Amino acid sequence: MTAHLAAAAAQDTQHNRHAKYDRLIAAAQALPRLKVAVAHPCDDVSLRAALEAADLGLIEPILVGPPAKIAAAAAAGQLDISKVRQVAAAHSHEAAEKAVALVRCGEADALMKGSLHTDELMSAVVARDTGLRTARRISHCFVMDVPSHPDALIITDAAINIAPSLEDKAHIVQNAIELAHALSFPEVRVAILSAMETVNPAVPSTIEAAALCKMADRGQITGAIVDGPLALDNAIDLGSAAIKHISSPVAGRANVLVVPDLEAGNMLAKSLSFLAGADAAGIVVGARVPIILTSRADSAPTRLASCAVAALLAAAQQATARAAAKALEV
Repeated sequence: MTAHLAAAAAQDTQHNRHAKYDRLIAAAQALPRLKVAVAHPCDDVSLRAALEAADLGLIEPILVGPPAKIAAAAAAGQLDISKVRQVAAAHSHEAAEKAVALVRCGEADALMKGSLHTDELMSAVVARDTGLRTARRISHCFVMDVPSHPDALIITDAAINIAPSLEDKAHIVQNAIELAHALSFPEVRVAILSAMETVNPAVPSTIEAAALCKMADRGQITGAIVDGPLALDNAIDLGSAAIKHISSPVAGRANVLVVPDLEAGNMLAKSLSFLAGADAAGIVVGARVPIILTSRADSAPTRLASCAVAALLAAAQQATARAAAKALEV
């Protein structure tokens, strides 16, 4: 898969607006369809997104929600759902619970948010006895396609953890690293962002950044080169890093950006979307399975890319699980 993505990357030109996402979708199409429980797809946008992803061979959707509402959304959008499996649920809350239950019993390998609130879906996901918790903190990643930037950028966490602790951030970083590997990043370079690139006791995020880097040095965070604190400019721009005399394999070349808190991440992602024309595929990681989390304002390519990201991550997680099971047999 890595060779395929690298070869495709060489063909990336300014004439292909969604080249980065196209490569992700092509890689996901080479995999078996991902079985996805779609929670409460009761409007045109969420139902259409699931069906378009199915048409591209990315997912095999299971529509979970009130049958009458799903049928009404399909009729309004002239969408054919006759061959798609449905699981009846009385309302959005029950749809979230039943979608999670489909994962727990092995009938689905991922979740997708429909026309319900994110909090409602995530409440079912994090339920202690019936949810999809793991030992890892659940977090959110945006996979950003910024037209003026040569590489895809992962930004985390901009949607789940409001004010993460140092321990939470270690989980957030590791989640993002594993996602980057699943997306075949040739080298994962993590920048722990702050407002400056020096450790300042008056700015707590700089101290936490330094601690995270030392955790990476000690093997508590693995699979990437981690550096910080770094300001945004010297994290992604080589010229800015050179002006500040920052010598680092990450500075100017970061492809994973870890923000101090949700507010900073949300503003960064939306600034790139609305001022730089970026698309932001969204996925929740750290649960038992990937959770496709999109917004009503997302474009069609963004929604499809979110499904592709989930398929690639699920495939990587399943391969890891098989390898671990095989190791136990030896």
